[in-house]
Amino acid sequence: MNIKPRYVALLMALAVLFGAAGSYIGIEYFADGTNDQAQSEQYADKDAENFGSLSEEEQKAFIQSMSGNTDLKKVEQAFSTIQENYVEEVDKNTLVEGAIQGMLDTLEDPYSVYMDPETMEQFNQTIESSFQGIGAEVSMVNDKVTIVAPIKGSPAEEAGLKPNDQILKVDGDSVEGLDLYEAVLKIRGEKGTEVTLQIDRPGVSEPLNIDITRDDIPLETVYSDTKEINGKKAGIIEITSFSEKTSDEFHEALEKLEKDGMDGLVIDVRGNPGGLFTDVQEILKEFIPKDKPIVQVEDRKGEKTRYFSENEEKKPYPITVLMDEGSASASEILAATMQEAGGYDLVGTKSFGKGTVQQALPMGDGSTIKLTLFKWLTPDGNWIHEKGIEPTVKVKQPEYFYTNPVEVEEPLQYNDNDEKVKNIQIMLEGLGHDPGRTDGYFSKETEAAVEAFQQDAGLEATGVVDEETGGKLEEAIIKEVRDEKNDKQMQKAVEVLFQ
Repeated sequence: MNIKPRYVALLMALAVLFGAAGSYIGIEYFADGTNDQAQSEQYADKDAENFGSLSEEEQKAFIQSMSGNTDLKKVEQAFSTIQENYVEEVDKNTLVEGAIQGMLDTLEDPYSVYMDPETMEQFNQTIESSFQGIGAEVSMVNDKVTIVAPIKGSPAEEAGLKPNDQILKVDGDSVEGLDLYEAVLKIRGEKGTEVTLQIDRPGVSEPLNIDITRDDIPLETVYSDTKEINGKKAGIIEITSFSEKTSDEFHEALEKLEKDGMDGLVIDVRGNPGGLFTDVQEILKEFIPKDKPIVQVEDRKGEKTRYFSENEEKKPYPITVLMDEGSASASEILAATMQEAGGYDLVGTKSFGKGTVQQALPMGDGSTIKLTLFKWLTPDGNWIHEKGIEPTVKVKQPEYFYTNPVEVEEPLQYNDNDEKVKNIQIMLEGLGHDPGRTDGYFSKETEAAVEAFQQDAGLEATGVVDEETGGKLEEAIIKEVRDEKNDKQMQKAVEVLFQ
């Protein structure tokens, strides 16, 4: 597989990936099934080699030669009229860039975007040193820079970023009006530096401020383990994203688990924002018989291309797939195919809902258009875009898994009543300290629960939640979330495996 280093870095540094989880696919997937970046350049130059390097007169001649229709003449006329008559002098490149951006904006497709030469150059420069950043997959959703999923083990995950968080400000500066790449360049940075993101989180009335220390982003995408239940051994393979080596890593992990005599397999793609179309295909070929397609791709004419496995039969052991709201794009391909073509159960919560395929088209002058070219469909022909995939076995994590960072501007105490109190009550309940209620009213029972927690944490038992107590609550909750015994979704996936 050929992939240019800058695209690997985009994948791992902030995991921007041209706009969304599914945009991993956009870099690597082409209409004829190949995945060489050079071919993308070939496509871009097919009709107009190095258009951006032509003189103005040559560009006009080319436009006229392409078509005699009045549409392009109208664009040219508008360009000339503005440049020659506007009250102030206008740079012609600014007009060209604006025209391109305007055309893409009319598509109302957050995944079709334009990167000008300056933005592309900045990206190329920022990724040359190492894979560093906060480690979160982002997309534009309703004109908001939105977290699709934090990468496993990344600073973003450690700090508590969650799927569907919308970024409002970076270090106090609003990102409103910025395109995705401009916002990302503000968020990225060198290892050890800190960035403060103001977040709008669904279900929370006030914005949250989350401090994140940038670090190296983990490159490993496959993790394996085993779990024993009622004398049977369940193999666990977690896939955190689909990058260029993921399928090879997966095959190695699967082979080892099979040699070790596992009785069933759980494939965990929770929080997996997607990735390379080719890699998810290779993984699915392990499990899906050749009588049903692995995935279908539909072009603008409605013509479908189907991809098949060469397997004669399914694996001899049961399989379940774990997914959640952070499972997007290639993860959804895997989940949908395992369910529809393999008949396997999907455990967890509804997935993200990304069902389109993009292709990166260099424009010849250092700029790039990333354009949606295809829909991908499930084996049964379903399009899950903006709908997501429903699990066959719905399981949510304990309520405290979904709590927010504790922000204490003023100490929280008896008789207070707001969302911050409710958040703390859910944390206390999860830690085994009964607050009496979880509706946001700071009751005497809640005060007693805070005192009990403070005693356990070695703090002065005041019953008041100050900044120190809030910090200790966060630390305790993070520890509980990371404890495998509290992972209800994994427990259910293994249970379903051996029913």
